[in-house]
Amino acid sequence: MARSSPTDTRYPILALTSGLAAGAVVGVVVMFVTSRSPVAIIAAVIAGAFVASSIKYTDQWEKAVLLRLGRFKGLRGPGFFGVVPILDRVSYHIDQRLRTSPFDAESCLTRDTVPVDVDAIAFWVVYDAQQAALEVQDYEQAVILAAQSALRDAIGKHDLAELIQSRQELGAGLREALDAKMHNWGIQVQSVEIRDVIIPEALEEAMSRHAQAERERQARIILGTAETEIAAKFVDAAGKYEQNPVALQLRAMNMLYESIVKRGSLMVVPSGLSDSLNLPGILGLAGAGHLSDEDVDAGAGSSAAAAERARTSKRKDSGSGASS
Repeated sequence: MARSSPTDTRYPILALTSGLAAGAVVGVVVMFVTSRSPVAIIAAVIAGAFVASSIKYTDQWEKAVLLRLGRFKGLRGPGFFGVVPILDRVSYHIDQRLRTSPFDAESCLTRDTVPVDVDAIAFWVVYDAQQAALEVQDYEQAVILAAQSALRDAIGKHDLAELIQSRQELGAGLREALDAKMHNWGIQVQSVEIRDVIIPEALEEAMSRHAQAERERQARIILGTAETEIAAKFVDAAGKYEQNPVALQLRAMNMLYESIVKRGSLMVVPSGLSDSLNLPGILGLAGAGHLSDEDVDAGAGSSAAAAERARTSKRKDSGSGASS
């Protein structure tokens, strides 16, 4: 903030040069008229300095507060303006651009008694330079202190979860509170943003463990729900297979096809299931597996030969038992 008390030292170089030049010209004229009187020369120099000090200026974004004998005279600027030396002085140059003021609240307790540190930033502008100069001594410091007080009050009214999840709502509430308080100062608060909410490290670790446990619980619930749905589907399928045994046999053949042809592995099946796979079923599997008729006949012949050997062995065993 460009401000001093007073700020009469801000003289334009052009004004000083013009004043001194005018004083020099007046001094030369006086010297020729008054036969080079020293008093006339001194008077001319003083007049030139007087003219130079009566011209001041402000930048485009500023307003100058002009006081005459200690009383408010008005606002001047931007650009050049004139004053009455000795009687007038410029007390402030007030910047009317948008400003930012960072502020924080350390070790404040939330509504659920959790100590937190909150960092925020306020965006504000001086819309009435006269009120800002006459109503408050140091309006920039007043903005920061008022913002800190409002932030501490807001923290005490909210839980930790609300501070973390509802930063925009908290900032909007702070903006309304500060704008209402600073309206009489000629200051308008544009917005307040919460930059960071810092919690103790031990509490942060506990919250992390709690969140991890909560995610694990949800994962277990989802898995249990999926198992329940799968079991219900199996019960429905069992009812349909019970009413139609052919469908169960086709399903078993499909499982064998997927295991043998697609995966290229060897599977051991129960005897009951193998007995249910008759020759037409074997032919069906052979056709699905792209087997030749000779391979099928060979397989059938080997099966018949094995059955004949088993019957012969059984008769021998029976004969030996009778002779004994």
